[in-house]
Amino acid sequence: MLDLLVRAGRLSQGKTPVDIAVKDGQIVEIAPQIEAEAGRVIEAGGRLVAPPFADPHFHMDATLSLGLPRLNRSGTLLEGIALWGELKPLLTVEAVMERALRYCDLAVAQGLLSIRTHVDVCDDRLTAVEALLEVKRQVAGYIDLQLVAFPQDGLYRDPTAHRNLIRALDMGVDVVGGIPHFERTMQAGAESVRALCEIAAERGLPVDLHCDESDDPMSRHIETLAAETVRLGLQGRVVGSHCTSMHSMDNYYASKLIPLIAEAGLHIVPNPLINITLQGRSDTYPKRRGMTRVPELRAAGVNVAFGQDCTMDPWYPLGSADMLEVAHMGVHAVPMTSREAMAWAFSSVTVGGHLAMGLPDPTLRVGGPATMVILQARDPIEAVRLRATRLAVIRSGRVLAETAPRLARLDLPGRPAGLDPADYAPMAED
Repeated sequence: MLDLLVRAGRLSQGKTPVDIAVKDGQIVEIAPQIEAEAGRVIEAGGRLVAPPFADPHFHMDATLSLGLPRLNRSGTLLEGIALWGELKPLLTVEAVMERALRYCDLAVAQGLLSIRTHVDVCDDRLTAVEALLEVKRQVAGYIDLQLVAFPQDGLYRDPTAHRNLIRALDMGVDVVGGIPHFERTMQAGAESVRALCEIAAERGLPVDLHCDESDDPMSRHIETLAAETVRLGLQGRVVGSHCTSMHSMDNYYASKLIPLIAEAGLHIVPNPLINITLQGRSDTYPKRRGMTRVPELRAAGVNVAFGQDCTMDPWYPLGSADMLEVAHMGVHAVPMTSREAMAWAFSSVTVGGHLAMGLPDPTLRVGGPATMVILQARDPIEAVRLRATRLAVIRSGRVLAETAPRLARLDLPGRPAGLDPADYAPMAED
């Protein structure tokens, strides 16, 4: 007998409904119709069955801390960093864990089962590191949580950051992080990139740097990151996050830089919600969007994966662990409204995010893990458009979360008694 049978679900890459059979945590059959007994049957009703969402860039040590100890009045990146500096001495392991675990509950409800979080190591107590290592242990059964040792105040600008980063890695943190554009000089920033990549190479670890999160077109540390990746043989395991300075670079330089990024096998992680909120703050008009060059990077074969970055913290007062909200904003901010590009936006927060984190391709297939999300939508584009309700969230064949479908009851003369938003649009063909 099967453990679980999902009936009449539409796969991201398919046009007709299929049944999905699950046994011992794995998908054992995908077919138009499967006749078998199962411990549980879920009727998908022609709705989308997709891989779970992944967030390759987040700050879980700060999440849900909005208003502590005060609000970011200017809404700028630099005030957010200063405000976080005021909050850090007040942190306790218990408080960081409590907020992080609440966020993980929210993430599971949203079908977000893989998260890479940057953890500030510019605190000699390493409070957040201790807290999130324990959170990682507690949520291991349902969330793949990766921790990045992140010297928020600069590897060289902060007097103990280098030592603390090594301490954090020794404690079990997974990824080497950095913020070269926050060092005192461009030269110090470039030197920090080299040092951090060498640490990662020596330890066999991935690298994920906040890179050029700036409106300054001369902030070009991503170039150094690409060069060091090739020099040290780190291809495929290095992420450049944000890269917002590329929105201000001249086209000639960008035409040189993007092939270097592709040659190095870098993953690029823009964060649409935060990038369009924090960047361009010094502009009057015209006002820059704040997004890196997503179409050009994609055209060069670079894996671009959207991240969330923040939820209700010193930098961003909104957010809800909803990667479809991230994809939806990315479609508008880039902008990209071809059907291919909108479908890609969905892929960027599922497949692309997993690849940026160094995780296996999560595409649903026979023999693969029975980890999936059933969405109140018929295809990936509709899921992005509606920011579709997660009807069921499943990991290794176990249903972790369920949400009732979003339905409206109407009282209008001569009109239907109710509606499902997913039924109120034509199924456009590619």
